[in-house]
Amino acid sequence: MKRAIFPGSFDPITLGHYDIIKRGIKLFDEVVVAIGINSEKKYMFSLEERQQYIEEAFKDEPKVKVVTYTGLTIDFCKEIDADFILRGLRNPADFEFEKAIAHTNRKLSKIETVFLLTAAKTSYISSSIVRDVIRNNGDYTVLVPNSVRVK
Repeated sequence: MKRAIFPGSFDPITLGHYDIIKRGIKLFDEVVVAIGINSEKKYMFSLEERQQYIEEAFKDEPKVKVVTYTGLTIDFCKEIDADFILRGLRNPADFEFEKAIAHTNRKLSKIETVFLLTAAKTSYISSSIVRDVIRNNGDYTVLVPNSVRVK
């Protein structure tokens, strides 16, 4: 089985993330959306909410599994027998950052990183932009899957 993990904080999941996952399931037998837990970070949405938003968005897609993890992504890959890390690239800055991580992961393990370019229509969306729109009472719904609803 070709299993990939798509790691991130998903605070919240955006249409860009959604697009990468949808395209990833065409390449892999299973895409594990892995929500990283970082106690140092302040999140807008609880871990439960973030997991629920993703599960709801992919409720009809059996090839998508949503889990949480702590520690190094490559250690988690070994734990769940994933040979690939899936990452989306929006811009050159993303590429430089992700390239360094991919090289490090490859040096420390046999895990390959697969990059997908985000669709042009979602390349400007980031979770931090979505959070800013929400904080300022803007229409965030055009930036996220329908499963994301602020209370």
